[in-house]
Amino acid sequence: MQPPLRDFPADRVRLLPGLGRIDYSDLANPFQQRAGLVRTYLMSLDSAKLLRAFTFEAGIFAPGDPAPSGKRHGGWEALDSQLRGHFLGHWLSAAARLVATTGDAELRAKAEGIVGRLGSLQRENGGEWVFSIPEKYLHRIADGKPMWAPHYTVHKTLMGLLDAYRYLRSEQALETVVNAARWFHRWTGRFSRSELDDILDHETGGMLEVWAELYGITGDEAHLELVRRYDRPRLFDRLLAGEDPLTNRHANTTVPEVLGAARAFEVTGEERWRRVVEEYWRCAVADRGYFATGGQSSYEMWTPPYEFAARLGTRTQEHCTVHNMMRLADVLLRWTGDPAYADYIERNLYNGILAQQHPRTGMAAYYLPLRPGATKQWGTATDSFWCCYGTMVQAHTLHNAYAYYGHDGGVAVCQYIPSTLRFAREGREGREVELSQRPDPQVGTHIAASGDRGAVRRPGRWAIELSVRADGPADFELGLRVPWWVSGPVTLTVNGEPQPVKPGPGLVGVRRTWREDTVRLELPRSLRAEALPDRPEAVAFMDGPVVLAGLCEEERQLVGDPDRPEALLAPDEERDPFAWRGSYRARGQDRGLRFVPLHEVEDEPYAVYFPVRPRH
Repeated sequence: MQPPLRDFPADRVRLLPGLGRIDYSDLANPFQQRAGLVRTYLMSLDSAKLLRAFTFEAGIFAPGDPAPSGKRHGGWEALDSQLRGHFLGHWLSAAARLVATTGDAELRAKAEGIVGRLGSLQRENGGEWVFSIPEKYLHRIADGKPMWAPHYTVHKTLMGLLDAYRYLRSEQALETVVNAARWFHRWTGRFSRSELDDILDHETGGMLEVWAELYGITGDEAHLELVRRYDRPRLFDRLLAGEDPLTNRHANTTVPEVLGAARAFEVTGEERWRRVVEEYWRCAVADRGYFATGGQSSYEMWTPPYEFAARLGTRTQEHCTVHNMMRLADVLLRWTGDPAYADYIERNLYNGILAQQHPRTGMAAYYLPLRPGATKQWGTATDSFWCCYGTMVQAHTLHNAYAYYGHDGGVAVCQYIPSTLRFAREGREGREVELSQRPDPQVGTHIAASGDRGAVRRPGRWAIELSVRADGPADFELGLRVPWWVSGPVTLTVNGEPQPVKPGPGLVGVRRTWREDTVRLELPRSLRAEALPDRPEAVAFMDGPVVLAGLCEEERQLVGDPDRPEALLAPDEERDPFAWRGSYRARGQDRGLRFVPLHEVEDEPYAVYFPVRPRH
């Protein structure tokens, strides 16, 4: 059994460029590059426009005041939207995490200015209400009247403020949440359990997680009481009974609620909360399956277990669900140490988080279409602000969070993302250790003194080089994840000396006294075809963890043996001066067809699943 894991503070892990000394724009670490797009986007948004709905709700616009300059935010942030103001909370969470990771002084000043303004608006509003929507929205759902998710909206503000406290150490942000909690404690105290259950059936978002997080900070019994009141017995009790309450239910309504149960377990130690999380994963993932991309949902609803063929449309795989299910996998990875959860995160990183952000503009795609011939639909910078814009900006600040985890015996490397970790080994002499990882592009270079020209053809493996540098001898175990997709024996060396590796996926550990050491890990990969469970003749092609998209405008049938995908696809445009490319072309077909990594598709029509019939 693997030991439980813990995450590292945000400032201990830095993303790196992807190819060492080479600084070549389109060869940068894609994770670093995408986080950079988010930073640019966060800074581009005017603070006054982000705060406009909050200012409006506080009622401090005076007759005759000049209109704000420039175009106002539209889409879900327009003043006639019932979700207006939701994005600001996401903005704060993303900005706070980036500041903690990079020390970005400019972004810190902008975030602290927004926190300060929210505090002043709360005072204008009577000292408790700090939100972009009126209190009556919550009174309306209590009266059984239709409203669009007021709890969802206020949750974003509260979590953004809590993240400002967590990452920026903003006492004002915490004070603002504590003040707001008084309103909710008083309001919810009016209702019976049955009446609360009726209220909480109106998409509560992450309110349970907010109260659990707040109670973990303050230890205040009133905040624990809010945790109890925002329990979801109508969902959780059915999960604990082994039922399936998810099929055809709005997916991202439930995932944040279960993330709240996870945090409630961590701050209270009550086992019921943990069992809710475990049963949710069973029902949502283990007993249901997922697309080849790792995502789920069609028209935002959970599909029936292993019945996907009839649900491949233009609105599959909502980004919010991808992001929040990855957060849930991260929770279970930390609790159990089971690297299968890291495999799930990796699949969704490439085929969800990267695939649903435009690689040049940084804009979000609400859905990842899986209907053949569909195209990704990108939002705009100031006229969309869908829920998935919020999870998009947050998701790309978490790449460093998924790379490394600590445990009592050492460090586990769970994602192969170019980055550096700094940590202190506990013990009599405490050692500061720096662990860096970069991919070996295996291309060679004409300026290399050795004359190495690298691989002759596109390598059938991922090669990762890690350096370990300590300020004195440091004894610990370095764990390296062997992914589910490896297609042959894994090679692991330390300073050129081979190390034993057990067959199959999991964590391989090397325990030694480290000082100045180099580790090389080679993970063999090959093409594989992954079938739809209820339409086994239709397959998606994968190259390691990466789903390949065929560029076409309609469903295309291929002829051949899906068990031998290398006979169906051949490398295509495989090399540029500095890197191997991941594109393929169909071979032996009556029409040409090109395949590229799904996360590189921008505006082209594509298909992911292809029916394959045997060759006669």
